[in-house]
This record gives sequence, C-alpha cells and structure tokens, in this order.
Amino acid sequence: MDPDAVKSTLSNLAFGNVLAAAARDYKKEVLANEKAQSSKHANEEVDLDELMDDPELEKLHADRIAALKREVEKREAFKRQGHGEYREVNEGDFLGEVTRSQKVICHFYHKEFYRCKIMDKHLKTLAPRHVDTKFIKVDAENAPFFVTKLSIKTLPCVLLVSKGIAIDRLVGFQDLGTKDDFTTTKLENVLIKKGMLSKKKKEEDDEDAEYQESIRRSVRSSQNLDSDSD
Repeated sequence: MDPDAVKSTLSNLAFGNVLAAAARDYKKEVLANEKAQSSKHANEEVDLDELMDDPELEKLHADRIAALKREVEKREAFKRQGHGEYREVNEGDFLGEVTRSQKVICHFYHKEFYRCKIMDKHLKTLAPRHVDTKFIKVDAENAPFFVTKLSIKTLPCVLLVSKGIAIDRLVGFQDLGTKDDFTTTKLENVLIKKGMLSKKKKEEDDEDAEYQESIRRSVRSSQNLDSDSD
C-alpha cells in the first residue's frame, strides 16, 4: 500500500474522529442547556403557584374589593340625597335639602345677573368632583322668605351650611379676588379652607371620573364572580 495513501487515510480518520467528538460535545451542551431551561421554568411555575396561593395576597385582594364596594355604596347613598350634581330647588324644598345633608353649598342667584352665571359655571364643575357635599341653587326672586330670613342683600350669594346651620357665605366675588376671571380651582381652594370640601390629591382630581368608572367595573366583576361561585 502506498505509504502516502495510508498516511492520508489515517489523517482523514483522525479529523473525522475530532469532528465526531466535537459534535457529541455540542449535543451534550445543547441537552444540558435545555434541561437547565426546563428546570428554571418549572421553578418559575412553582413560584407562581405559590404566589397565587399566598393567603396574605388573597387577604389584600379581598380587602381591596371590600373597600371598593364600600366606596361605591357610599357614593350611591350620597346620590340618593341629591349629591353629585348641581341642582335647582324651590323655596318650599330648601329647608329639607339643607338639613338632610351634613355639608351643603347653596347659591342664591338671579337669572339675569352675569356674575351669577359665572358662579353657576364653577359650581356645576365642582359638584361631581365632591360627592360628599351637596350643591344646590335657589332663584332669589322666588324665595323671598329665605332671602329676608338669611339677610341676603348681594348676589351672587353662596351660603355654606354645615349640619343644618349656615356657618359662612361668599358674597359676590370678595373672597375670589373681586374679579370675574377667577378659576374653578380658586373657588375650590376657598371652599376647602372653609371646610366645605375635602382636599383631594392631584391625581384623584385629574382622573376622578376614570377612577370611579374603574371602581364600578371592579365591583361588577367581583359580584359576577360571587354569583358564579354560588
């Protein structure tokens, strides 16, 4: 046999063995990585299962749902008392309206007065933001008894009533910088300082409507789950 041919064959065999060994090593490494990944996912699944069964988290979730339900029930109770909107009431209903709620803001107005229309605009904006306070208005021309009884001489006059007692009033725009271009926030801050409105966080103020809708969705979802479980 040709020595060179033998040498070449042996060389090729050696190279082939190297490739085969490399292939075996690569396959082992791939299998090891797959096994490690599988083990990792299994651990993650176990951890997730443990997390879902965590009694502390379940309690937090239950407490959150209960708090949301209480908030909705509280708001619904306020709405049944006429809160959440800016409404007009007549003289005959005035006394009942201001005594049935703890905090009432009542605007005595004249339909032809420009400044009364400005006050209307701001109070209408504030009413749905502060459901715990009732916002109403009374046409001063059609309520002579209370206009006299409460010594209302200048319009607009915003009467501030707490627990059935008139504790303060805004006469004209004296507390609002005396000019017509005051902002709703300015009026809101004045009413907060006088104790008629609760101070709200900025994010609650900016996203109040969206937040309340999310509460309703969460409560409806919870009620549906409760119904299914029954």
